[in-house]
Amino acid sequence: MLDAAVQVILDKGAAVTLAQVAAAAGVSKSGLIHHFGSRDQLVVALVEDTNERFRETVRSHLDLSENYPGKVLRAYVRALCAGSAEAASARDFTSAPIWGGLYTIPAVVPVMEENAAWWDEQLTLDGISPERIMIVRRAAEGIAMAALYGEQDGGRISTARDLLLELATEGTFRTPL
Repeated sequence: MLDAAVQVILDKGAAVTLAQVAAAAGVSKSGLIHHFGSRDQLVVALVEDTNERFRETVRSHLDLSENYPGKVLRAYVRALCAGSAEAASARDFTSAPIWGGLYTIPAVVPVMEENAAWWDEQLTLDGISPERIMIVRRAAEGIAMAALYGEQDGGRISTARDLLLELATEGTFRTPL
């Protein structure tokens, strides 16, 4: 049901109805309400599930051989800029424009704030300066959205990913030849 809700929200935006989600999931509206109680509870469950899926995607990109600061930040970059179907799925819900309408649901705000705080904590523990984290993180999200909207080809995304991975390592930053 949550997968169906994701697709309906991506297609129709935050004003999605329970009837639309139920139809997409192949269940009755009353069946959907039985599981979630209300549209707001469904959206909160969806946000929580999507946040956890994205965390798992980032974890799957951790390189445990990288025993130096920035390991989690580099996994974050790889997850968003991988060029795979998994990365495309992760990109669906990392952008403020897509989530924007969901912030009108009061119960969603604390869930998103908690998720943002969790990422801030994890990335800070990673040993990279906050300024570097912000630049790399936001650049990776921007590149991911450009890829999602078809504004960048795989080669340019790969080049940008490599540059961000370098920037996610303390030290100097050089441009490619």
